[in-house]
Amino acid sequence: MATVEEFKKELCYKADNAGATLSVEEIAKADAFAEGYKKFLNEAKTEREATQVVLSQAKEKGFQEFVPGKKYEAGDKLYYVNRDKAIILAVIGKKGIDEGVKIAAAHIDSPRLDLKPNPLYESDEIALFKTHYYGGIKKYQWVAIPLALHGVVVKKDGTKVTVKIGEEECEPKFVISDILPHLGAEQAKRTLSEGISGEELNVIVGSRPFKSDEGSELVKLNILKLLNEKYGIVESDFLSAELEVVPAFKADDIGFDRSLIGSYGHDDRVCAYPAAMAAFDIEAPDYTVISVLTDKEETGSDGNTGLQSSYLKYFIAYLAKANGLEVYQVLSKSECLSADVNSAYDPTFNSVFEKNNTSYLNKGVVITKYTGARGKSGTSDASAEYMGKIRAMLDKANVVWQIGELGKVDAGGGGTVAKYIANLDIDVVDLGVPVLSMHAPYEVISKLDLYMAYKAFYAFFKQ
Repeated sequence: MATVEEFKKELCYKADNAGATLSVEEIAKADAFAEGYKKFLNEAKTEREATQVVLSQAKEKGFQEFVPGKKYEAGDKLYYVNRDKAIILAVIGKKGIDEGVKIAAAHIDSPRLDLKPNPLYESDEIALFKTHYYGGIKKYQWVAIPLALHGVVVKKDGTKVTVKIGEEECEPKFVISDILPHLGAEQAKRTLSEGISGEELNVIVGSRPFKSDEGSELVKLNILKLLNEKYGIVESDFLSAELEVVPAFKADDIGFDRSLIGSYGHDDRVCAYPAAMAAFDIEAPDYTVISVLTDKEETGSDGNTGLQSSYLKYFIAYLAKANGLEVYQVLSKSECLSADVNSAYDPTFNSVFEKNNTSYLNKGVVITKYTGARGKSGTSDASAEYMGKIRAMLDKANVVWQIGELGKVDAGGGGTVAKYIANLDIDVVDLGVPVLSMHAPYEVISKLDLYMAYKAFYAFFKQ
């Protein structure tokens, strides 16, 4: 007769802690992989920067710019950049494209503060930028922390100027002020979500006036003078700019054991990076593989650089046409891992999680069968057949994985790009990394979970 423990092992489901089950060598590989990821985080704080970093690496790996209409051969490595804010990586497989493609779809935008079109103003001899927050944030988390300014300004003559200031030790930082507790009695009466309003997210950018001349708005004038000297821009150039305020933090190891990484932008660069690395490392795959790193997920995937647009579909359509096929003949045979994060269980705020169906740090990559809110609103909900296929693939590749939902049923919810991929008649499921403090200026992930994401995407492409 089998023992109770043997029956439990055979019949019961339990996600394992990767730190306890992986070999010393495998953990060392995960730690080494994390170093490249931290460098990526520091270099790619916006979707434009992430696109450029991945593009540069793709060129080093021998990827060539995609040419619509050209017929490609097995082993060819391609890239396509969409408006400098999204990028597709592809490796042509040995099988015909009529058998479908394998897609990993991640996003490279993160919650942040965007400057308003006419942002610069002076109030009581302090110069500030007006902002409009991007994506779901807790506004109070963005005050009294060091901030940096990233983006581009397109001048009236069409010249594009790149702005990046606040990241280096020698550079100035920016900040949004908060009222001191001694005078904060009225603010304290607000609810947490109302503690800081959107119109109070004003970034301090200077306080010294232009020389000692008489007149109004001399501090603002001095800031415009400095911007003109450094970037050659005038105030009206803000009208054709994309400038983003992001935390000035660097990526750090967290904990005495250095097992975690704290940083801005884990959601969703913690999935975008391993998805790109898997595309770089795959050699001679059976199926054509595609990693798409997209924009605008945090605001609903709208716009021509988000996955509600057709640029991914058009890319695959060009590949199909070059092989004498219609795009639907390829899409209907294709499969996708929607590479997005889930919320890691937080023991401090455990009341919003349902322990049997949540993801945990260090238990590997998390499969999220469905997302959406409450009654599964806004989800594609992966089929049992596709879930079974992905489970078997991960186990065969010795990938540590777990299952998870985004909190309790009535606690809230969230969405990913999976439903937009599903709308193309593609089998898809969310697979990504658990994140603590998601959407905060400083999020936390596990190095082991990050590495398991890489192994999962690589196994998906290799099968």
